[in-house]
Amino acid sequence: MFKTTVIAGASALALASMVSPALAADYKGPNLKGEVITMTCPWTGAEEGMLKKVIANFEKATGAVVKHSCSQSSEQQIVIDIKAGSPSNISVFPQPGLAANMAAIGGLVPLGEKTKDWVKKNYAAGSSWADLGTYKNKAGKEEFYGFFYNVNVKSLVWYIPENFKEKGYKVPKSMEELQDLTKKIAADGGKPWCIGLGSDAATGWPATDWVEDFMLRTQSPEVYDGWVNNTVKFNDKRVVDAIEAYGWFAKNDAYVDGGAKAVATVSFKDSPKGMFGSPPKCYMHRQASFIPAFFPEGKADEADFFYFPSYASKKLGNPVLGGGTILTLTKDSKGARAFMEYLQHPQAHEIWMAEGGFLTPHKGVDLAKYKSKALKKQGEILLSATTFRFDGSDLMPGAIGAGSFWKGMVDYSGGKSAQQVADDIQKSWDAIK
Repeated sequence: MFKTTVIAGASALALASMVSPALAADYKGPNLKGEVITMTCPWTGAEEGMLKKVIANFEKATGAVVKHSCSQSSEQQIVIDIKAGSPSNISVFPQPGLAANMAAIGGLVPLGEKTKDWVKKNYAAGSSWADLGTYKNKAGKEEFYGFFYNVNVKSLVWYIPENFKEKGYKVPKSMEELQDLTKKIAADGGKPWCIGLGSDAATGWPATDWVEDFMLRTQSPEVYDGWVNNTVKFNDKRVVDAIEAYGWFAKNDAYVDGGAKAVATVSFKDSPKGMFGSPPKCYMHRQASFIPAFFPEGKADEADFFYFPSYASKKLGNPVLGGGTILTLTKDSKGARAFMEYLQHPQAHEIWMAEGGFLTPHKGVDLAKYKSKALKKQGEILLSATTFRFDGSDLMPGAIGAGSFWKGMVDYSGGKSAQQVADDIQKSWDAIK
């Protein structure tokens, strides 16, 4: 059963200072009768149905018509349309890398400093979101282009509260406490962690999330950004240290179910199942918010999660790793501008929150609108974040982020040193420059 306490971990202090927002008034937009707004988006299936409800509220308030075209190939379609000179008014990107590429060829319309300032003020860790939406234009000047809407959280540790209760284990509030808990579980004869990197051709990616989380917990956001764009080399000592911080957990036979060498071969889909055994094969599993989909049938309600904590000793705040979709203007119009302003209203977020599958860093929303306690708790983690950074491997060139980085993590599990792995990845990066 999910905990009803606000949130564990280092974010608790920040949450204690949060004030519940007053209920937002209904959105009342300008009269836009006759305006038609086009949108290209990645949401399909149930998500598209939820988007329709958000759009319907805007149409009802303004009289405008929003014609959306959502598909799994929307990214390619957006690029084709921009290069053909016939983009939609609004284009939704699933990650900022491609949006930045489109800004660089003059394919995006700046949202302006007013919107950027709004994001800084009204989103938790607002500067992070503003930076993630700021790209260089065709002339090389940085401008604000991207408004994040519908995001996700990766910095989560899953566990079974009943297993913790039986052994007297407490949810750790810092990385130091998480390490102490890991040692205690091992000393008690249990295996603290289930870790699996197997994912067919993508084997290795779960470990990249671990390393990204450690980069954010051991270095400043600026160093993380430099690592992602390779101004900080992959074999820099600071990156090697982050890999070894992951290795502290994953390369110790006493800490991982099946031993360290099993990590690279166990499927990421199967790895959390060990928590549900009797006795449990492991007590914790670090993974993003999607992982309950792979829990044993009917067992998801037995699990809970806590924030992957930061180091109490490093004073780097409460960083959160995640992802999200970015809305951009690709063809300016009065109606398109009004729709982007609509997304700043809490109601535009609360409509989707109530449907599920949606998280927002908007500080003005009513958290009670979240469909489930789990989503509410993840929303609280977002609101407690002092820094938010996008999944680094998704921002690196494909040959690195979806290539040598994945392979390097498998090699690391197989026995290579962190320095050897980092050197290999940097060589692969140099080769594509």
